[in-house]
This record gives sequence, C-alpha cells and structure tokens, in this order.
Amino acid sequence: MKILAFDTSTEALSAAVQNGSQIWQHSGAGGALSSASLIPALQALMQQAGLAFAQLDAIAFGSGPGSFTGLRTACSVAQGLGFGAGVKLLPVPTLLAVAELARHAHGAQQVVAAMDARMGELYAACYDFSSALRNLDTPYQLVSPENLQVPEGFVLAGNGHAAYAQRMAYSGPSYAVLPTAAALLRLCPALLAAGLAVHAEDALPLYVRDKVAKTTAEREAEKHALANAAANPAAQAAAHVVALPGAGVVA
Repeated sequence: MKILAFDTSTEALSAAVQNGSQIWQHSGAGGALSSASLIPALQALMQQAGLAFAQLDAIAFGSGPGSFTGLRTACSVAQGLGFGAGVKLLPVPTLLAVAELARHAHGAQQVVAAMDARMGELYAACYDFSSALRNLDTPYQLVSPENLQVPEGFVLAGNGHAAYAQRMAYSGPSYAVLPTAAALLRLCPALLAAGLAVHAEDALPLYVRDKVAKTTAEREAEKHALANAAANPAAQAAAHVVALPGAGVVA
C-alpha cells in the first residue's frame, strides 16, 4: 500500500509516506510555520520513497479537532495534492490518532483522547479498540477539564492532562502524546476498508468548536492575502478554489 499521511493540528508537524513495508518520516514545527514547510517536506518524503503523487493509493491527513489554522493547512494541501494527482483523501480524526498512539505504544484498548482546545477547554472522545470499528462513530466533545468523564477501565491520552491536570478529577494512567503521521498510517487500512476515503472536493476539517475570534496573526494574514489578490486576479481565483468552511476562526 502506498499512502502519504500528515498532521498539522498541533504545535508539531508530522508527515510520513509508506511504500509497502517501508516508511519514511519527517517531523518539524507546526502551527503557523506548517503552511510554509509542509509541502516541501512532503515533496522530500515522496522523493525519498521514489514515488509520484499519482502512484499513491490515498492521502491521509489529520482532520481535527485541533488548531484551526493547522487544520485548514492540512486540508487545503491534501485537497490540492488530491486534485492534481487524482487520488482520494482519507480524513483521520486527530483524537483517533492520539488513541491509536496509546494503543500501539502502551497496549491500551480503551482510551479517552483529550487534547488541549485552549480557552480552558478540552477536545475529547472515547475509543474502544476491542469493539472493531465502533470507535469510528464516537461523538466528539468540547468540555471543561472539570467535566471530563473517563469511564472505568479507560486510560487518558493526549496533551490535555498536562495542560489541565489540577482541574481534573482523573488520577489514573495518562499518556502525553500528540497525533503523528505514523499513527495515521496504522489506521489507514481499517479506515479505507470501511469506505471512508473521499474525493478531494468532499474533504473537510473537523473543527468541533466553530465560533471564536480570529487571532492577530490570522487577521494580518487575511490582509496580506486580500492585498495580493487585488494585485493579482489569478491569485484571487485560486484563493476561492482552496477556501474552506470556517475560515477566519482559530482555536
């Protein structure tokens, strides 16, 4: 199987490409920096693997929840690559990737993935790997640390505990992990078998929280984009092609 996977939903950028049994990986700074570094990193990985984008079976990306800027970056890049190469996309929930890391590294079968959503809240979801693909339909929550529920027998994974440990009632095992491209790759066979790959035009980020204020950096980025578009009609048309629902909101 030939799959390209990447995640920019957190402060870390993670990318990997799989060609059969071989995997090439890259990690770097995420956040705002990922918009400039992601594509060169993917091109380098593909060159190392000796693959053209059109040879891929799928392009997997961390769909969210997470940093709104990071989610839009990942989805936009995935869409551009998918359109250009004629390859389907596989949006992978970042909380599922976090749970997969706890399963793979620590043998956890029942996991509450909890990621810092900023603004004093957590993104959270429960996953039970002993229940086949039931965990793919798990509801995503936006909760305060005080209201996070960890069922008996479940462990906690993600960066949520490190951020809000003093506000949580939970005191059991906690694995501090961030979503990685390697985790996405391990999830891909089951997700593809479940028919969850989509055409590029149908791929969307998973925001969970969709109504918060823009950051100063995003407002400045919008100003520059508008100025460039005004000076270059072709760039303006391209901007409309890659615009995503929820633009202008950040976690």
